[in-house]
Amino acid sequence: MTTDIDLAIDNDEVMRLVVEASPNGMVLIDLQGRIVMVNTSIETMFGYRRDELISQAIEQLVPVRFRKHHPHMRKQYFALPKSRAMGQGRELYGLHKDGTEFPVEIGLNPITTQNGILVLAAIVDITERQRAQEMMRLAVEAAPNGMLLTDKTGRIVMANSMAEMQFGYTRSELVGQEITMLVPPRFRDHHPALREDYFSHPVSRAMGKGRDLFALRKDGQEIPVEIGLNPISTVQGMMILASVVDITDRKQQEERLKSALKEKEVMLAEIHHRVKNNLQIIDSLIAMQLDNVDDEKARFLLTDSQNRIKSMAVIHQTLYQSQDFSNVDIATVITGLVNNLSHSYGDSSRSDIKVYVDAEAIALPIESSIPLGLIVNELVSNAFKHAFPNKRPGEIRISLSLTPEQKIKLEINDNGIGMPTQRDSTDSLGLRLVEALSDQLEATLTIHPVNPTTFTILI
Repeated sequence: MTTDIDLAIDNDEVMRLVVEASPNGMVLIDLQGRIVMVNTSIETMFGYRRDELISQAIEQLVPVRFRKHHPHMRKQYFALPKSRAMGQGRELYGLHKDGTEFPVEIGLNPITTQNGILVLAAIVDITERQRAQEMMRLAVEAAPNGMLLTDKTGRIVMANSMAEMQFGYTRSELVGQEITMLVPPRFRDHHPALREDYFSHPVSRAMGKGRDLFALRKDGQEIPVEIGLNPISTVQGMMILASVVDITDRKQQEERLKSALKEKEVMLAEIHHRVKNNLQIIDSLIAMQLDNVDDEKARFLLTDSQNRIKSMAVIHQTLYQSQDFSNVDIATVITGLVNNLSHSYGDSSRSDIKVYVDAEAIALPIESSIPLGLIVNELVSNAFKHAFPNKRPGEIRISLSLTPEQKIKLEINDNGIGMPTQRDSTDSLGLRLVEALSDQLEATLTIHPVNPTTFTILI
């Protein structure tokens, strides 16, 4: 049979073991403020041996500057004992044996015993936590961007000097206020829901990715911003550290750049327009000269030159009508060239020559477009002139495509009589020009002379 004394002894032993096993410093004091029990963590925390503390006044562990008021506050607690944090809202300090003070948090718990009410104080040394908080504060303060720390309710807990400069508020005007004070009115209604959504999935990321963000200054001016969000775990719970960058200067530079590019586009359009007009003038001069030339060979040479000029004019015309002055839609160029050549060589008496164009929409820079256009001009004009003698009917096919290897393939073929084994100087000039232009493009030129006559250029 267990006696009341045995139970009391057992209970005291259980309590001693629980106090000793606690990772926090534990001090048990009586109504007079004398220390009844301490654990190993208290010895380590305050630098005293256990026998130096037992029966001593608890004020021995209180800094001198707070001792005068401590007995009165202790009596108040014993009058209304309940479990609570000590000195809530105030900074608390403990006194080490060597005389140094250190910050602490203290929880008070009343315990009823046979000898009356005792108070068990759980003490946590928060030196490292405060050091980490101070490091964070210094890092936030030194940041080149505006930094705002907000809690789960959206209230501002911390702001740095850059945030003061950005928004025009003093720090005291920001701390404790809702973050929505910095959000333009037209966005405020949606902000709480967005904040709750972020807290449900807190990850470091940019805010409003893909959208233009704006913040509201104290003077009512809106400024364009970029915001980075970072979740921070604290003793008070999850908080958000927002890094705010004022991008007003960048936006102004972008607008200036857009304006400069627009001016450049207008200038380039004018240049291409004037080049095209000048080439048309040359084309007209050659046409006038043709009216006074009777020699057939001379007329052919002048017509060839005229078509080469037209091919370059078509490219500049395409650029002038385009929104992109750096690249040419080569399919449009080929269609324009073929129309010109059909008009020059395929007169009403040669309606039996059919021309087919199958060109994919491929953009090429102007430095590649002009030589490629000249190649098309040479090969198609040669087919018109030589592939179908004696009014022989036939077809000319031009195809432009992109290979699986992402190379541009131009193929021009006709089902005419084929290429002669012996070429005159005029024909060889055209072929040499095609070869030279292919070299300029660093392209591979393949020639199949007959059935059908095929020229393949791979760029």
